[in-house]
Amino acid sequence: MRKIISKRHGLSVLLVFLMVFSSFSVPMNVGFAASETKGNMLKNGGFETDFFNDQSWNITDVDWNNVDITHFFYTDDEWIHPNAGLAAFKYWIKNTATEKQSITVSQVVPHLPAGSYELSVQSMGGIDADAGNVKLFAGEETLQPISTKGYNAWEEITLKFELEEDTSNLQIGAIITGEPDAWGYLDSFKLTPQVNENIPEPVEADIFVKRVAGLDDDFIKGVDISSIIALENSGVRFYDYDGKEQDIFKTLKEAGVNYIRVRVWNDPYDADGNGYGGGNNDLDTAIKIGKRATEHGMKLLVDFHYSDFWADPGKQMTPKAWQKLSFEDKKTALYEYTKESLQAMLDANIDIGMVQVGNETNGSFVGESDWTKISALFNAGSKAIREIDSNILVVLHFTNPETSGRYESIAQTLYENNVDYDVFASSYYPFWHGTLDNLTTVLRNVADSYDKKVMVAETSYAYTYEDGDGHSNTAPKESGQTLNYPITVQGQATAVRDVIEAVANVGEAGIGVFYWEPAWLPVGPADNLEGNKVIWEEHGSGWASSYAAEYDPHDAGVWYGGSAVDNQALFDFNGHPLPSLNVFKYVNTGAVAPLKVDKINDIAISVNLGNTISLPDTVTVVYNDGSVGNVPVQWNKEQLEELKDKGVGIYRIAGTIDDDIIVQAQIEVRPINYVHNPSFEDNDRSMWKVIHREGTLPHTSYQQKAADAKTGEYSLHFYSASRVDFYIEQTITGLAPGYYNFSMFLQGGDANNSDMYIYARTSNGEEKVYTSVNGWVNWNTPELENILILDGTVTIGASIKADGGAWGTLDDFYLYKVKDYNDESTGNDDSDENNDESTDNNDSDENNDESTGNNDSNENKDGVSDNDGFEEKKDEVTDHDSVGREETSSKSELDINNEDSTSNNQTDDKLSNERNDKVLPNTATNIYNLLMIGLLLIILGSVIVVLRNRLARNE
Repeated sequence: MRKIISKRHGLSVLLVFLMVFSSFSVPMNVGFAASETKGNMLKNGGFETDFFNDQSWNITDVDWNNVDITHFFYTDDEWIHPNAGLAAFKYWIKNTATEKQSITVSQVVPHLPAGSYELSVQSMGGIDADAGNVKLFAGEETLQPISTKGYNAWEEITLKFELEEDTSNLQIGAIITGEPDAWGYLDSFKLTPQVNENIPEPVEADIFVKRVAGLDDDFIKGVDISSIIALENSGVRFYDYDGKEQDIFKTLKEAGVNYIRVRVWNDPYDADGNGYGGGNNDLDTAIKIGKRATEHGMKLLVDFHYSDFWADPGKQMTPKAWQKLSFEDKKTALYEYTKESLQAMLDANIDIGMVQVGNETNGSFVGESDWTKISALFNAGSKAIREIDSNILVVLHFTNPETSGRYESIAQTLYENNVDYDVFASSYYPFWHGTLDNLTTVLRNVADSYDKKVMVAETSYAYTYEDGDGHSNTAPKESGQTLNYPITVQGQATAVRDVIEAVANVGEAGIGVFYWEPAWLPVGPADNLEGNKVIWEEHGSGWASSYAAEYDPHDAGVWYGGSAVDNQALFDFNGHPLPSLNVFKYVNTGAVAPLKVDKINDIAISVNLGNTISLPDTVTVVYNDGSVGNVPVQWNKEQLEELKDKGVGIYRIAGTIDDDIIVQAQIEVRPINYVHNPSFEDNDRSMWKVIHREGTLPHTSYQQKAADAKTGEYSLHFYSASRVDFYIEQTITGLAPGYYNFSMFLQGGDANNSDMYIYARTSNGEEKVYTSVNGWVNWNTPELENILILDGTVTIGASIKADGGAWGTLDDFYLYKVKDYNDESTGNDDSDENNDESTDNNDSDENNDESTGNNDSNENKDGVSDNDGFEEKKDEVTDHDSVGREETSSKSELDINNEDSTSNNQTDDKLSNERNDKVLPNTATNIYNLLMIGLLLIILGSVIVVLRNRLARNE
């Protein structure tokens, strides 16, 4: 492969040009094919899972001595244009081969009914002599080989064939041939039945929706509106598209919704009858919702949490009434509660189609974490359902499909424990849960391997950044979330449509999708938070009330309040349906709308202080049909001119495009970060050294997962079931003498007996500050301040120790200079005059910079020994997000559109908090330096005398 790589480097300039040029596009009219396809019938068609391990693909007729085949991740090549998902099939015929080689990639399809089919694959690779030749086959049907046409020149290869009768065990795949040094990639392998049907014309609407082909009439298009009764009791009203007040159940039915999901808690009340909130969803409330759903022709999915309040992967608390029961008694109680509850609902003539036994039960259920007991509890619920009505589908619900192997492991455990169920359901929130290709793959694997139906029980997406009720929302966030769609009504509709397609692509086993809480609206405006709190407490219409603290003190008891998803509703804050609600019926027909800009990709750049600020002439826009274009932008010249006189900080410059649409450019002027590859985004991480201490196996990795990274995609992830014990460090050279600050971001959990700290090691010794982890994406930012570097070299790093089970990530290491070093420790007011990285004009801070170098009283107050010539800082841990680098930025942030402040406010506030207890090393005094110089002169003089005497003797 070395030859291939060298060729790419030789063409790097051309490739960069091609990549940039190819990114420019213009909006195009939507086209509609005469025929469309159902879901992919192949396993792991996108090669998202390791085909060597799961044996989803057979690789035969290959000489492994002359051929290299890899499960390739797109992130391993920064220049490649990914075709789809995260991975691909990569091949290379070694340059040591002496003749043409062949590779057969195939799998066997167990059963195909008679009909028309299309087999397709995406192919890309070498050109001319280095080309791979790909020939598709399906049984005896073949296609002439198609040669690859160059790096990033993806091409779809298609074979259409007919089966006159039902066929079993049909082998399909591709035969790849090539000369020595040929190479290429395959991705998006699909086998789809061709549906000969009359495709309806897309309807004219306010949004674009691409039709999802092959949806059955009974495909579930559901919503969970468990909070609706509490909301209506709180005065929330709902309307139709004409602005007339209307029962929300009628509006949902008219929009194509055919299923309602409702959660049920055993006893969501305290001893005085005060509701825990979240809709106060007891059985009586569920019956009210179920009756209204049935009246409007929609089936009901009953979601038993088997808890008195929220059950999710983080907590599966036992109901109060069951807490003292033995396991056998608990199992009996669950069986009886399920049976009695369902009977009460059926007695109310509710049309129940499915019952969910537990909610997001990844690793625990009703207080049990042993899978044998969990399985027994599942079966107790299933038994009750079967006895009530054998036609009701039994659903088990899990989440985190993005975690490799999770669903396979759970499904295998359920199989081994003989758990009786029909539907394997998954939550899928695009913010956190990986790619849609992966979702389809993991659900199809469960469906095919264990003969289960599959569905998405929860999904949602935001349509606005605004908060409607004063209680903060879960999404979108600036970090830790994947936002693949615009935060607009169109983006919301497309997100829902794509989840529906992902489930449909599973095939017949993919039965539907539920949108979670599309009507959890504000009970009052955001600027009336105190008034909203009263309503939430009275009617339980917020996600939790203060009364829930008795049952869930660590979560609800701390964070109780309103709706955290009002910006993900399918209604606006005032109860009017959004166009995105109609996605449930548009997926059957498609929809088109007038073309318009849906999103502008704001510009964000960082420059070092003193460098020229250059903004682009065009900005990238996303249109509502999903196409992308580049349009000219006019930046505010006055704001740009003013920015020249500003210091360190974050600034915003306004720009306009056609139709006076406003775009923002965020410019961060910052001190230089001297850490190389500080957030691990670059593939070259050789500057970092990760050491796992003696007695431990490697338990860290550079993980690509935006949800676990502070910024970007990558972070250093750690986990060990036995013991976490490692350190990571980087040595930086060539620094100017001066004082520096060093920080990083850290998050994680389950770290018992932890010993975690960051450190900076210089010629003067080592400084450190201790830290800890306290939950997922609860980022801590330990920081070392005023590190004195005299010889230009420092080693910065982090040491992480904890008991087995600890997990977490490290990200965004930051080392920057705060001021120059002045070897006169006299507190001179002018000590910072020449510091070009600080705009601080506060004389009082400058007077304190170095005046305490030998102040024993300050040293004694801290109880710090300076015997080693350095100071150790402890217990300076911060537990919130806006600290460290982000705190610096926010304190110096200036929105020029509303500017009242002067450049003096733009300095790094940390300079105004200079520590009074900084102890200079003993070697940093003038007397010491003079003594050293004198000693060196004496030694030099002695050497000269000795050399002269030797020369004299030789003469």
